[in-house]
Amino acid sequence: MTKRRDLLKGLVTLPLLGGLSGQDALAHDVAKDFERDYFKELGLRTFINAAGTYTMLTASLPHPEVVKAINYAALQFVRLEDLQDKVGERIAELLKCEAAMVSAGAASAITLGTAAVLTGGDPKKVQSIPNDLTGMKSEVIMQKSHRVGYAHAIQNCGVKIIEVENRKELEAAINEKTAMLWFLNTGNPLGKIKDEEFVAIGKKYKIPTFNDCAADVPPVENLWKHTQMGFDLVCFSGGKGIRGPQSAGLLLGKKDLIAAARKNAPPNGDTVGRGMKVNKEEILGMLVALEVYLAKDHQQEWAMWEKQVKLINDTTSTVAGVKPEIHVPPVANHVPSIKIMWDNTKVKITPEEVRNALRNGHPSIETMGDDKSVDITTWMMIPGEERIVARRLKEILQNAAS
Repeated sequence: MTKRRDLLKGLVTLPLLGGLSGQDALAHDVAKDFERDYFKELGLRTFINAAGTYTMLTASLPHPEVVKAINYAALQFVRLEDLQDKVGERIAELLKCEAAMVSAGAASAITLGTAAVLTGGDPKKVQSIPNDLTGMKSEVIMQKSHRVGYAHAIQNCGVKIIEVENRKELEAAINEKTAMLWFLNTGNPLGKIKDEEFVAIGKKYKIPTFNDCAADVPPVENLWKHTQMGFDLVCFSGGKGIRGPQSAGLLLGKKDLIAAARKNAPPNGDTVGRGMKVNKEEILGMLVALEVYLAKDHQQEWAMWEKQVKLINDTTSTVAGVKPEIHVPPVANHVPSIKIMWDNTKVKITPEEVRNALRNGHPSIETMGDDKSVDITTWMMIPGEERIVARRLKEILQNAAS
């Protein structure tokens, strides 16, 4: 019987192997591979991730090569700044941009990028933000439809956010205090000013533009699309689709701005970013995660996800009244996904009750959704787990329909 530990080690090559039974592999209790069952000792349950790369669900499982890199770095000392230099150079080369740095997640990259724009790396300005912006510009403009909770990472630097709805309002809002134009990539379909036009406005007024692409991989091309489009800064989460360390992220962009961001980041003290420490293990792990991700057969991986989602679709649709819908989100979490919906007169259970039944069952399964559907994606599942999810969903829905 294949051990789950071994399955994890060979996760990326599984689509090539074909014949392995996922359920047989998952039948082995992973805790038996370790001297201690740490989560059990703490009274915690692990689960099948049918929800996606949410931070509250610990996002993704790092690739085995990433774990090796983390373990390698953990047992040796190296100068942190030197490591950031060399890894940044290598990442910039891989992602076809001027410069790069590893940050403590995407939100950290937003704060550090904003600090870079405000201070230019000037030591006195670096020390004065967020409380004193004397001699610095103090406003950041964004589209109202792009305003989300992550914008707080901008406000960490003490700036005022100005919301606009269209190009006319944006250009009218630009003044001597305007430091940066901020763009939320997942909001591109909603905003009236699209990405290319947004960049053009920034260039027209010589104002830096920043694109938050935190959860926008895949597709792989997004890793260089937006810097090549002309955005001065772009950030990504490292622990989502790239499957690097969850507490790591990427800040990409112009050399002068990345250099300035570094001045606002650890190990430098008395900075707005001092608490956003990224260690040697995460920096090296992030580089290796990118190398592995770029080398993948992305078409093959997509085909696997489509097959998994179709299995769940075909299984649940056999229950009378159930109407699953396969879709792909347009930007963030852009992977094959499925909404499970049903006729409440035939299947007498609410989506929340289904989610709770999945969470509290054996094995525990985490899903997302609202009051109309149970939302599922398979890209964070270990191959074979989609069969378990399909079976459990059918059982719950069928019992509610009896």
